[in-house]
Amino acid sequence: MTTDLFLQHLANGISLGSLYALIAIGYTMVYGILRLINFAHGDIFMLATYIAFYGIFIFSLPWWLSFIIALILTALCGIVIEKAAYRPLRNSPRISLLISAIGVSFLMENLGLVVFGARPKAFPQPEVLTKVVKIGGISIVSLSFFIPVVTIVLLVILMYLVNKTTMGMAMRAVAKDFEAASLMSIDVNKIISLTFAIGSALAAVGGIMWALKFPQINPLMGIIPGLKCFIAAVFGGIGNIPGAVLGGFILGIGEIMIVAFIPSLAGYRDAFAFIVLIVVLLFRPTGLLGEKIAEKV
Repeated sequence: MTTDLFLQHLANGISLGSLYALIAIGYTMVYGILRLINFAHGDIFMLATYIAFYGIFIFSLPWWLSFIIALILTALCGIVIEKAAYRPLRNSPRISLLISAIGVSFLMENLGLVVFGARPKAFPQPEVLTKVVKIGGISIVSLSFFIPVVTIVLLVILMYLVNKTTMGMAMRAVAKDFEAASLMSIDVNKIISLTFAIGSALAAVGGIMWALKFPQINPLMGIIPGLKCFIAAVFGGIGNIPGAVLGGFILGIGEIMIVAFIPSLAGYRDAFAFIVLIVVLLFRPTGLLGEKIAEKV
């Protein structure tokens, strides 16, 4: 393989890894506070793409405004899901929360099939994001530059929010101990809702960029990306934000490189993520950057 071809595949891997990283952050934030795997996260990802799609084609909004509205509405949807499906079960056994999360996922997928229809729709691609940039012997679509930049900027903002602000301090306190945080006059419900809003907004950004990169949407489009991003979060260390980003990048680059170096395995590309999950759970269950956390009772 020539150097140019290797760099071409690396650029594609970084772009895909950035998408995985963005969505994985949402998984890891919710788990960090509630010890809950929000299996509806991939379907929230799907919802954002349809909101953006209809904003452009039905309401004739500029693409950038439609994307912003999709982000806001998806964040609000995350809050509604938390209040309706998870908050009433917060003091129930963990299995009840897990079943509720799976139920929300199936509900959103089937509602999507009824409301949006099963036929895939072509997602619009703004011309500014489809220009091809040539660097030496490699050609990169401008979107492939845009995605990692957005991921890094959002990560920096999120890390500042979590580590340097009063709200972030409250989020870390709630993650450590619900009861102790409430005794310190922290509004636990507000913090958890905020966490779901941020996680859902990140899923919305990831979903819209996914639809820009692979411009076809359908109500079941969030299933496989959602599972892969969950695996990325586990690989990096579930509950650890930098770990989720690292896991996303490694998974994305690994997928592209396996197909590039061993084309005969292209049909098993999705299986790579699940192999990674099995290996991680066998040899390092806490992930690359994760730490052992006592189970809440």
